[in-house]
Amino acid sequence: MAANDTIADMLTRIRNSCMARHETTKVPATKITRSIAQVLKDEGFIAEYEEAGEGVKKELVLSLKYKGKNRQPIINALKRVSKPGLRVYSNSKDLPKVLGGIGIAIISTSSGIMTDRQARSAGVGGEVLCYVW
Repeated sequence: MAANDTIADMLTRIRNSCMARHETTKVPATKITRSIAQVLKDEGFIAEYEEAGEGVKKELVLSLKYKGKNRQPIINALKRVSKPGLRVYSNSKDLPKVLGGIGIAIISTSSGIMTDRQARSAGVGGEVLCYVW
């Protein structure tokens, strides 16, 4: 487990927890997972996230959100776009629209990690990390 894709790992953990209707899920805390968690929270896909653990073993505990009496997960799908083996970049004019604007694309830009909407309004492009809807 030395060189792994932390983002894909995070998305998979969230995806699995949503399917199993868990309240929370834990992901290893890194700068990038923190930023992605912040974007997901700002966009209303997760309720809350907090850090737990000590030193190297820090984890982010994400509180997942569900809707309705059948507890449908708010997050329908998470799709990794740019992988370590194939990076996907996009300039500000060609940023992807996810499901015609229903979903979000999380972009890693020079001014931090943000949604496709924020990147478009800031006029910056970057690496397309993943789609969420």
